[in-house]
Amino acid sequence: MEDVKNSESKKACASCGAELKFKPGSHQIKCEYCGYEEFIENSKSSFEELELQHYLKVVGDNAYTETIDLLHCKNCGANQHTEENFKSLHCVYCSEPLIKEDINKEGWIIPGALVPFQLDSKRAQSIFKNWVSGIWFAPDNLKKAALDPEGLHGIYIPHWTFDAKIRAGYQGQRGEYYYETKRIKTKSGVQNRQVRKTKWYPASGSIDGFADDILINSSEKKRREIPKAVAFWNLEELTGFNSKYLSGFVTEKYTISLKEGHHQSFQTAKDIAYSIIRRDIGGDTQRIHSADIKLSDETFKHILLPMYISAYRFNGKEYHFYINGQTGKISGTRPYSFWKIFFLVIFIIVVIAVIAIFVQ
Repeated sequence: MEDVKNSESKKACASCGAELKFKPGSHQIKCEYCGYEEFIENSKSSFEELELQHYLKVVGDNAYTETIDLLHCKNCGANQHTEENFKSLHCVYCSEPLIKEDINKEGWIIPGALVPFQLDSKRAQSIFKNWVSGIWFAPDNLKKAALDPEGLHGIYIPHWTFDAKIRAGYQGQRGEYYYETKRIKTKSGVQNRQVRKTKWYPASGSIDGFADDILINSSEKKRREIPKAVAFWNLEELTGFNSKYLSGFVTEKYTISLKEGHHQSFQTAKDIAYSIIRRDIGGDTQRIHSADIKLSDETFKHILLPMYISAYRFNGKEYHFYINGQTGKISGTRPYSFWKIFFLVIFIIVVIAVIAIFVQ
């Protein structure tokens, strides 16, 4: 078992003593009071792929290499960590109050890398406001929520990434298209039509490939699933983990274990293998009867990816809005104002009635 380490404490400004926070779009932490800035030094050694089987067999899928302070949301179950001192904090997913006295120390596999925030809170707030302004029949309270800077939270979402060499032997068939002319009766008479058919040939062989950075959301739950429209990050911008990047943001701990994440990643590796097999078979279409897929040299990383989240409750229902902290793309579910729709319908009926009167 590896030694358990403690998270770094908050970073104090060398000039005035205030807390330094990460400056999005840079590799610096900044004092919001006096403007002092400090560069974040990255350790290249932390940005390495870890041998998967060693962790699963020797260390264990629940092994920890660092301890962090976590606040557990009793309403939705999210585990959230903040690097800064706070007087009050609400869950980023469901807006339930989190109590400082409920902090627990828990262990996690220390992140190997992260994609730093590229958008600051002001830019994210502007994107959210513009998006809300552009949707029809939104409740007035939603528009007010879009103006509230306290309602939008920057959070690092934990993910697993898996790499592996792929080897597979397969049995299948290669299909080649050919066409036959058939006479078909139509309303205008008998016509000749070209009908496509497939001739099948046996195919077998073996393939080699590589699965690179299979991404698994390790905090996934149905009630707070991140929309696919915003769940894309440029992983080429991953940088070695340093807790200074977390300053000023909330970090969520993974709830899907390394073992379960690895299990989920196999389906993606299987899809990659099948794609390679189809290319190897060739022809116009393919059938795969059997494939013996084996993975080797498997490695993984625990990484953190940036997201802004806003939660909004309307008529007893919860709505979530997401802004990718790297790309600025936004997505979310939205409520409709019954009264706005009702009065629009009434207005349309009145206009039609007035037009009908004048036509007569």
